[in-house]
Amino acid sequence: MGGKPKKPAFDLTDLPVRHGASYPGDFNAVCEGREKRALGDAAGLKNFGVNHVILPPGVASAHRHWHIKQDELIYVVEGELVLVTNAGEQVLGVGMAAGFPAGVADGHMLVNRSDRRAVYLEVGDRTAGDAVDYPDIDLALTNGPEGRAFKHKDGTPY
Repeated sequence: MGGKPKKPAFDLTDLPVRHGASYPGDFNAVCEGREKRALGDAAGLKNFGVNHVILPPGVASAHRHWHIKQDELIYVVEGELVLVTNAGEQVLGVGMAAGFPAGVADGHMLVNRSDRRAVYLEVGDRTAGDAVDYPDIDLALTNGPEGRAFKHKDGTPY
């Protein structure tokens, strides 16, 4: 049966990889080595996004953050991840999931503290006008008519 898949199917290894993060300045270091493939974009989805994410040992998914308007869910496919929230830390293994409802000020991030890679799916809706708060650092993200913009907590741009 092999061969190249026909739409709507696709092979994720054919998709471009986004490396690291797009934070301003030195904030990118925690995500160095992270790989993301945009499965939702490849499928032409408009209402929600799905990313296939690989975290090598010692790498984080992002800085702790929460979304004002967008829901988010993660599902662990391979390896082990530490979920960090306001409540502390817990280990997530294969088959475990975590959800982050919009507007709940509980910053979250995933960290691979194991000695092998971890893989997870990240699902989020695409509600317009979302904003993201990073409670541990002087960073906020807005999504307005001009596009995405990182700002200091006082509103000044980076």
